[in-house]
Amino acid sequence: MKISTKTRYGMRVMLDLAERYDEGYTPLKDVADRQGLSKKYLEQVVAPLTAAGLLAVTRGHQGGYQLARPPAQITLADVIAASEDGLDLMTCTSDLLACERADACPSRLVWGGLQDAVNAYLESKTLADMAAS
Repeated sequence: MKISTKTRYGMRVMLDLAERYDEGYTPLKDVADRQGLSKKYLEQVVAPLTAAGLLAVTRGHQGGYQLARPPAQITLADVIAASEDGLDLMTCTSDLLACERADACPSRLVWGGLQDAVNAYLESKTLADMAAS
């Protein structure tokens, strides 16, 4: 499993906004400057986060981005799910039809257990947890 650059940057954007949650909307240019990233690339990064309902956006002079919910209500799993097509370690852990041996495969249980542990960890951590560290 590899986390894409888009997801890593998305996490940075979300954490940046979590740390400033009480300050209202933040221009993407400010986030880009603080994170040392291209504003143009961040526009692509925030699109799926906005579509997933994790970010609120407003246009105009006072415009920018803000978390759509408090940081304690957004898990790392939420951010990754919005940015990735999935974090399946193996196709057989989520799709039994992907492998003709899935029903009787002992290693599938190992991969499935590891997948469950990764998912549980990501679901147990929030943006508030990360901002507090």
